[in-house]
Amino acid sequence: MLKISEGKRAKQAITLRLEGRVVGPWVGELRQICESLLGDSRKLALDMAEVTFADESGLQLMTSLQARGVKLLNATPFVDEQLRTTAGLTN
Repeated sequence: MLKISEGKRAKQAITLRLEGRVVGPWVGELRQICESLLGDSRKLALDMAEVTFADESGLQLMTSLQARGVKLLNATPFVDEQLRTTAGLTN
């Protein structure tokens, strides 16, 4: 399960707080929310302090969002290593 809640909001920027696991159907849900916010020309950040795991599709989504300028904040060392490994595989 993944809980997505709105964190800090500024004029043209928003931070989403993620809690749980970025897996399965939750990846599509996160993608849809992020796409709608990015479509509004907002700067987006994901606070990942409470993310415990991401599957391959979740990691690919976060890596592609990061490439589009989305900031990934406060990732745990485990998730940070998952992201680094995924980014290394896609380069």
